[in-house]
Amino acid sequence: MSQNTNQHVKAMEKETFLISLIVTFFSAIICMQIIARIGITPNTSIIGALIAMSIARIPSAALSKFRNLDRQNLVQTMTSAGGFAAANCGLLAVGILYAFGDLKLVIPMLLGSTIATLIGIYFVYKVYDSEMYPASGSWPPGVATAAALIAGDEGGAKAKTLFKGIILGALGTALRVKPVIPSGLPMAGVGIAFIANPSAMLALGIGLILRGYFPQISSVMTSMGLSGLPADLGKTYIPHGVMIGAGFVSLIQAMIIIFKKDSSADKTRGKIENNEYIPTVSPSETKKVILMSFVLFIAGALVLAFISGVYTEMTTSKLALWIFWSGISALIAPILVGLCAMHSGWFPGFAITIIFLTIGLFMNFPPLALALLSGYVASTGSCFADMGYDLKTGWIIRGMGKNIPYELDGRRQQFISEMIGGIVAMIAVALFMNMHFKLDLIPPVSRAFAVTIKAGSSPQILRELVIWAIPGAIIQFVGKAKRALGILFATGLLINNPIYGVGLLIAVAIRRIYEKTHKEKMELYGAGFIAGDGIYGFFFSIGRSFGWW
Repeated sequence: MSQNTNQHVKAMEKETFLISLIVTFFSAIICMQIIARIGITPNTSIIGALIAMSIARIPSAALSKFRNLDRQNLVQTMTSAGGFAAANCGLLAVGILYAFGDLKLVIPMLLGSTIATLIGIYFVYKVYDSEMYPASGSWPPGVATAAALIAGDEGGAKAKTLFKGIILGALGTALRVKPVIPSGLPMAGVGIAFIANPSAMLALGIGLILRGYFPQISSVMTSMGLSGLPADLGKTYIPHGVMIGAGFVSLIQAMIIIFKKDSSADKTRGKIENNEYIPTVSPSETKKVILMSFVLFIAGALVLAFISGVYTEMTTSKLALWIFWSGISALIAPILVGLCAMHSGWFPGFAITIIFLTIGLFMNFPPLALALLSGYVASTGSCFADMGYDLKTGWIIRGMGKNIPYELDGRRQQFISEMIGGIVAMIAVALFMNMHFKLDLIPPVSRAFAVTIKAGSSPQILRELVIWAIPGAIIQFVGKAKRALGILFATGLLINNPIYGVGLLIAVAIRRIYEKTHKEKMELYGAGFIAGDGIYGFFFSIGRSFGWW
């Protein structure tokens, strides 16, 4: 575990920096390949942790210092940032321009994506461990990564339990029975349900089941005489409307939390008082960070408008509206993605971006301006989720806030690693994006953004969004801020993975039965399931992306 001092291992320390840099560059290249061919990005946090642990066990005096968990955490943080940013931010953003059929703005889009990514990393670093995003929150992949690092370091019974969970997680994910479970058992979902808030998991599971099995539900309801139901939720804007309503109420709830009187300012921040964890970032500090981030996102949008030249396609008033909408969208998107990531381990960054793009259509922005808006906003949320997980890992490793100066210094070093990882990612995208274009390899969601822009707006879409925003708002209001029921229900509706939803509901039921007597063991198994799923998914995705199977 971490040493009881106030000075943390430095991200820029020579050996740590060089090893992290090399591994991060390869992580970026691999994740670009995977998202372009498969459409997803694997859990790079756990892969980074395994690489760091493997490096520590190489029989070399120069590498022996990597047995330190803080050092492993820094390697893992930069590796994860490089993979996530390259795939989910850089390549996705420039891919929109490629799919749109206009490559002359690719470089400005890459620069805009870089700006948005780095501001997003700054944003999560400054609001992490606030009342909105407490370090004591679930952040399930971060818990799994920390458990893997600690178990690998300590060994013993905990390591054996975790290892069993990893094996079961990998085997379950590998079990493919068509057509029932074509993509394997949802082991990561089961693991997350063992760790995260059970109410939030129920909301997510119900949403996933409704979305995935809605064609069958619709068919049964029609046979009973209830006509008028859509055949497939995925071909409607109902999920997006629910997310808009839930997101709007969630933002109000978040504002109430951070704009209330800072009554806890006199408390010892980062400590547990009266069984309540007091976050290290106060509400007043959170307000300042949100305002500063909004200003930065506005400035980034202004820079993007001028380096791309789209300002020439709009009147002054339309340009001002585009800059404002880009800035506010870039701020709200990571706030919503962060809430989903903290509570459930999911980050529906692409689906949330589609919402802001769709609203932008009704503002009558030019098509290229909408393409740039999509890439800019999409680049803010993914690294928010990724760094949230990594900071959770670091927080656990550093003793869960028992030494506040040490925790804050460690968090700062992770921020440096994450920023470097983001920059390395964008360099990798710049070097390899033309190769991807020549092979017609871009993320599928990039094509979805381009198709949405070309399809344009219609009154029917707007009406659907407004109507279905109402139930989303009600669910979020009833569930309250800390459970995020509306946000997670909408997340489930946006993702077509019903077997994952079934797995969540079963896992929550199992947790209810055994949690009182086997809580620690269940959390270790949960972490193992997430890790095993991530490890298998990573190597399986590499194999598929390179055509090995």
